[in-house]
Amino acid sequence: MFSHYRIAALFALTTLLFAAENTPNPAHTGRLFFLSIGGGGRVVSVNDDGSDLKVLVPGRNAGPDGIVVDTASKKIYWTNMGNVSANDGTIERSDLDGGNLTTIVPRAGTWTPKQLKLDSKHNKLYWSDREGMRIMRANIDGSNIETLVETAQGDAARKDATNWCVGIALDIDGGKVYWTQKGSGGDGRIFRANLEIPKGQTALNRKDIELLFDALPEPIDMDLDLAHRTMYWTDRGDPPAGNTVNRAPMDPPAGVQPKARKDLQILTGGLKEGIGLALDLKGGRMYYTDLGGNVYSAKLDGSDSHTILTGQGSLTGITWVDLK
Repeated sequence: MFSHYRIAALFALTTLLFAAENTPNPAHTGRLFFLSIGGGGRVVSVNDDGSDLKVLVPGRNAGPDGIVVDTASKKIYWTNMGNVSANDGTIERSDLDGGNLTTIVPRAGTWTPKQLKLDSKHNKLYWSDREGMRIMRANIDGSNIETLVETAQGDAARKDATNWCVGIALDIDGGKVYWTQKGSGGDGRIFRANLEIPKGQTALNRKDIELLFDALPEPIDMDLDLAHRTMYWTDRGDPPAGNTVNRAPMDPPAGVQPKARKDLQILTGGLKEGIGLALDLKGGRMYYTDLGGNVYSAKLDGSDSHTILTGQGSLTGITWVDLK
């Protein structure tokens, strides 16, 4: 027979287990913000497990592409490509709930703005301008627009996809900006340069640009793991190397030419024209999108890859934030 003490202990344990099972989980703080060019164009938010999907800003029909969230000011920023044959790109901003929609970079402030990154330390926005063939930045209110890199000039050069800047990533403490030049299948490249143009040089002729990778299928969006000096990017070229998420060291091996690098790792594939990419370094996961309307999640090594959302229209940029 159980003693009174054993019965009391068993009752207490049962009570604790019941309480644990019925106590609500802590508030979910990992949140994804992403863009769709389908359905009239939308800014969308969802928990990073795919739950609680919300359309924040509908009717963005100018081709939304790159997105960042400033958790300090509680603002969302995104680029709009506009008409690729016209100099009419814009950057917009809203509150986290989609309210207070504002255009901060007006039409013709940039040509075809693509991926967007936030420098919260200096309150700057950086973006790649595809048909503008530029790397650009501005204050977070849209003032003081600058061109940092200009790969070429003129309408003839604008038709050459090797001049198109698409993805962008920042190493603020290291003083570097990284970007992809898309190419047209087999001639994509990844570059980096100092955040500031060297004295006496210009965005068009600066001498500090370093070619990190050459002859990639078609690199698109980027993100960086600075602690491990690793860059991640999506690639939309033909399989087996294309429509993948890849990673490689940020710093190339000594004496190895960019076209001959063998340290690229394909993490996952099968994307339907991959594009957006965001890292949750604390949680050890990456999130990525494709034009097929899917949002994916995987560990940083590419394992545990699965789809968390489907049927969202043609998706572009994505970012992950901790809203705690």
